[in-house]
Amino acid sequence: MMSILERLGGRLEPWDETLPDLTYHWDPETEILSGSADLVGQHGLTGSIELEDDRGAVVTLDFAEGVLRGIEVVVWPSVQSRDGLTVPDVDAAARLVVPQRLSQPGVAVVEIEVRVEAETCSDESIVHLRVGGGRPARTVRLAGNLLADLDRSGELAGFWLLDVPAFPTAREVD
Repeated sequence: MMSILERLGGRLEPWDETLPDLTYHWDPETEILSGSADLVGQHGLTGSIELEDDRGAVVTLDFAEGVLRGIEVVVWPSVQSRDGLTVPDVDAAARLVVPQRLSQPGVAVVEIEVRVEAETCSDESIVHLRVGGGRPARTVRLAGNLLADLDRSGELAGFWLLDVPAFPTAREVD
């Protein structure tokens, strides 16, 4: 079976400049968590890649001119709270790059079926999304507060959303 990156022709490009933070916000009506930054490439996919779980979870990766610029948890998988959840050490900084597909230049959304799991620390400021099941991984920084896990073969194994704001209470929404 081809990996997510192989199917998309995607790759990680080493990055030695300062990476901006994503700005996270909640939609209190839908419980969608969105994070985006002003990251743009020079050419490539402009659109979304939806990671869809057969149990209903949906995580959307947003790209601008080939570079990952945002992530949304549209439909949450079952979330496990872990008191000891800690952010892993980061190996390097990189940009996740996906080229425009020559065979489908107008395609704006690509759907990929893959297992998605979530865990958070007790105050929910850290969200770890595992993609394709848990497995040993190394971690790279994609933005100041967004990390990606890569397994031994270089396949995407998850994302770490850091400094996530608390879900708004009913009083904060009114």
